[in-house]
Amino acid sequence: MRIWVARPEPGAMRTGAALAARGHAPLVAPVLVVRPTGAVPPDGPFDGLLLTSANAVPEPREAASLRGLPVFAVGARTAALAAEAGLGPVREGPGDAAGLAALAAGLLPLGARLLHRAGAERKPEPAATLVAAGFRIATVVAYAAEALPALPDAADGALASGQLDAALHYSRRSAAVALALADAAGHGGAFRALKHYCLSVDVAAPLEAVGVPIHFVAARPREADLLDALTPSRT
Repeated sequence: MRIWVARPEPGAMRTGAALAARGHAPLVAPVLVVRPTGAVPPDGPFDGLLLTSANAVPEPREAASLRGLPVFAVGARTAALAAEAGLGPVREGPGDAAGLAALAAGLLPLGARLLHRAGAERKPEPAATLVAAGFRIATVVAYAAEALPALPDAADGALASGQLDAALHYSRRSAAVALALADAAGHGGAFRALKHYCLSVDVAAPLEAVGVPIHFVAARPREADLLDALTPSRT
């Protein structure tokens, strides 16, 4: 299959390589650019570090001040990067915000204070659930995912010439931006005709809200489940 990978780097190239290894033809054309904000975190002390994205894992210099804190990472990739940065002990969540909140709540004493390194476009969870349960959350906006002003040239050309079969969507925002840019470029019909594979129900929501047919939604928010759902390529 010819598959558009619209997620931002550093994950996009990794996904493209995984697709190629499975015999597909990936088009790696992110619609978001992730940039660190350089924001200074609130003063400690903290009882734990909450990471809801791999993009939130601090650089080694910044990680030095956080070493020794228990880390609650949303999923396997975030947990692996946190461990590589020398953080930890690292506890790996099941890949979703609700599961991450339950993990932290089950291991920390009531009233514990956590530092949440988050994105500018963050969702209410898992912080809302933890605060409601009696925990304290201090948030620092560690990165921002900026939308491109126009559809990447490679995606524009592929949609215009009918050279794509499917698109992979890893976040609610990247799915919404991909749709908006395709519409703005005059390729809304071609975009809607693709088979859309979504990492979760939440990721699929902005597409479903405007009637874009969804071919597959992973039961668990894990990349392996998403890739396993792809129809094998034909040779």
